[in-house]
Amino acid sequence: MGNKQTTFTEEQLEAYQDCTFFTRKEILRLHARYRELAPHLVPLDYTNNPDIKVPMTLIITMPELKENPFRERIVETFSEDGQGNLSFNDFIDMFSALCEASPRELKTIYAFKIYDFNRDNFICKEDLEKTLNKLTKGELTPEEVTLVCDKAIEEADLDGDNKLSFADFENMISKAPDFLSNFHIRI
Repeated sequence: MGNKQTTFTEEQLEAYQDCTFFTRKEILRLHARYRELAPHLVPLDYTNNPDIKVPMTLIITMPELKENPFRERIVETFSEDGQGNLSFNDFIDMFSALCEASPRELKTIYAFKIYDFNRDNFICKEDLEKTLNKLTKGELTPEEVTLVCDKAIEEADLDGDNKLSFADFENMISKAPDFLSNFHIRI
C-alpha cells in the first residue's frame, strides 16, 4: 500500500525526542523547515545520517532569525564547525535550546556563548559594546555605549576583574524578569 517516505528511523526519532524538547511531529516539521532552506542539498531520507551542512547564509534567512540582530552569532554558536554551517543535529539543537520549553539554565548558557563574541569564556567590555551596538542598531554615541558598558560591568562583575564570568552573567540574568520571554524562537 504505502509509498510513504521514511525520513527517520524509529531509533532516530526516539533519540531526537530524548535529546530535545520536541515531539515527533515537531521534529519532522523542523526537518521539513531545514530541507526548505536547501532542497538541492538536504535529502528527504535521513535514515543513513547524511553528512550535510546548510550554510549560514541560508539559515539566517529564516523568518525566525532574519530580524534578529544576533542571527549570525546565534547560528555560529550552534554550528559544530563554528562558522555557522548547520547540520540537522546543529539545527535541531538550536531550536531546542531556544524554544519556549527550554529551561532558564540552558538558555542562560547559550545567551552567554552568544554574547561572548571573542569566545574567551568571559564577557568583556568589547563583547558588551558589540552586544549593545547590535541591540541599539548603532544609535548610541560611542560615549553612551562606554557609559552603559562600564555601568553594566560595575553592577554585574562580582569578583572585580572588569569582565563577566559565567557566574556573574548567570547572577545578572537571574534578576532579569523578561529574559525567558525574550530569549526564544518559535517554530
